Amino acid sequence: MEGSDLEELIRAEHLAYTYPGLEDGPGVTVFEDMNLTIREGSFVAVLGTNGCGKSTLAKHFNAILLPSGGKIWVCGIDTANEERVMNVRRNVGMVFQNPDNQIVANVVEEDVAFGPENLGVSSPEIRRRVDQALKQVGMYEYREHAPHLLSGGQKQRIAIAGVLAMEPKCVVLDEPTAMLDPKGRREVLETVGRLNREKGITVVLITHHMDEAAKAQRVVVLDKGRVAADGTPKEVFAQVELLHRIGLAAPEPVELCWELNKLGFSLPLDTLDPQECAQALYEAVKA
Repeated sequence: MEGSDLEELIRAEHLAYTYPGLEDGPGVTVFEDMNLTIREGSFVAVLGTNGCGKSTLAKHFNAILLPSGGKIWVCGIDTANEERVMNVRRNVGMVFQNPDNQIVANVVEEDVAFGPENLGVSSPEIRRRVDQALKQVGMYEYREHAPHLLSGGQKQRIAIAGVLAMEPKCVVLDEPTAMLDPKGRREVLETVGRLNREKGITVVLITHHMDEAAKAQRVVVLDKGRVAADGTPKEVFAQVELLHRIGLAAPEPVELCWELNKLGFSLPLDTLDPQECAQALYEAVKA
């Protein structure tokens, strides 16, 4: 695959993965034949219930985990190639659930500098990258603050800045808002959306929040280690029965229209926005 389709940033081909069992006991199989492609510059949300393999898949994108079978390619590099693991991690940065687990320094700018320092980047270039990354996440004015005094949302934005300072092509965020209040969630999602729109950074957002997934360009729904649905948010969330079978709910406006349709209405199931939903209801009642 190396040197082939430049638009393909990540490709999973027949991915299989089994977590080892305890004391020679049977392992836990997560994937048996997973196939998925992430294109450069896209914003993809990966949805699913707990235990469906979302986080396991995310860790394969950064070579934290290696396939039991099949292949993961990142920018044309086979992640199982030990000599090129650093290349994989330069291209795909990871942001995890708990920002406290990712912050390693006592000053914000030192924390953001940690990644490029480990990559052997020169001091003037580190300074440029740190300033740029902090500006990109709207945290430049906090560069000399102590991270532990910041809010959860601010800490997560610092964690994102730390990844950006390594200048990856893709940022994978594994449930990045799970430990945040609504304000922190909004801050992080706005930051991620802006990075994708304005900087062209590929974003893979692992989440179980429907409203977060609805902001992506593409939604991939996982169920029992396979892709159960894949399309635009409107295409995926209109499949209400499928989502219910998996144990997920559609966004609230879609659920409302679906329930009203059972009572005889004929409302569209791709109304993700509350205003769109209200307008559709108004038109239906007026008719």
